[in-house]
Amino acid sequence: MQLNLLATDVVGSEDCLYLNIWVPQGNTVSTNLPVMVFIYGGGFLLGGGQGANFLDNYLYDGQEIADRGNVIVVTFNYRVGSLGFLSSGNAEAPGNYGLWDQHTAIAWVHRNIRNFGGNPGNITIFGESAGAASVNFQILSPKNKGLIRRAISQSGVALCPWAVNRNPRQYAEEIARKVGCPTDSGMVACLRRTDPKAVTLAGNVKFSTSASHPIVHNLALSPVIDGDFLPAEPDTLFGNAADIDYIAGVNDMDGHIFATLDIPSINNALVSTPVEEVKKLSIALSESRGTDAGIATYEEYTANWGSKPSDTDIKKTVVDMETDYIFLVPTQATLYLHSDHAKSGRTYSYLFNEPSLCFTCSPMDPLQ
Repeated sequence: MQLNLLATDVVGSEDCLYLNIWVPQGNTVSTNLPVMVFIYGGGFLLGGGQGANFLDNYLYDGQEIADRGNVIVVTFNYRVGSLGFLSSGNAEAPGNYGLWDQHTAIAWVHRNIRNFGGNPGNITIFGESAGAASVNFQILSPKNKGLIRRAISQSGVALCPWAVNRNPRQYAEEIARKVGCPTDSGMVACLRRTDPKAVTLAGNVKFSTSASHPIVHNLALSPVIDGDFLPAEPDTLFGNAADIDYIAGVNDMDGHIFATLDIPSINNALVSTPVEEVKKLSIALSESRGTDAGIATYEEYTANWGSKPSDTDIKKTVVDMETDYIFLVPTQATLYLHSDHAKSGRTYSYLFNEPSLCFTCSPMDPLQ
């Protein structure tokens, strides 16, 4: 069960923990094939193992990958939103239920994939956005020791600023108030008695964003350091991934959609983006380090502007700033940590910057 795209209702049901398996098509029985397990993204709020349906074709249909790569492909569902990541900040409701679902699916694949012609010793997990951060969490957790051989994070890692909820109790209390529950010691028991649809609807994201209040700071339903699945801060857990090959990377202009929500003018060729908006954004993204750090960051990003920056330069700076903060810098830091702690595991980085064939020109084309 999760919010619909407009956050006006819910879709799905609590009975959601299913997985899909694709094997290469042919006349021979597959044996000992590599296995690729996909974790979908969606801000830890929405998504599914099949993905969106376009003209009866599901986005995450794994048959083509299975046939082209001669591999077995697995996708699965996991709990998202309030039901997957709400946490009271203590043992009463520790959170990370969605991560536990992912782990359970990976462990099931490891136990059973040989029956489908797969090699349990050659499992690669991969995912994008929140799914990519989930991949990173899975290889860092001690619960997955021996289950995973390789991992691929596409635009998301555990060190991303949106990947860990630093104040879960505050958000749990906000949800409790929305559904009429107390915020004292009876909160968790009350939430568990409440209609799951109401609890899910109460976990919607605030889309009233601006340069001073970027949307990335509103993604509060996310994993927590629970002392169990994630026993410590992610940057201290890379020893658990020492024997796992790891690839992580980003897309060029990965922060574009976030930048568009925070400063809509960057996506309109007919509207200029005020310089002051860029400074506000820099300070907001640097809030954990203070205003002085935000101003220093602004000066670094605008050092090559000159006295009269073009509107294209200003808009490109906004996208670069959000891309670096939300995706690129944490990804590079993660890769260094993996490499520093690696034993047999190998570390790789990538950047996708090939123009997509799926989209024609847009107002952002001059920024490419």
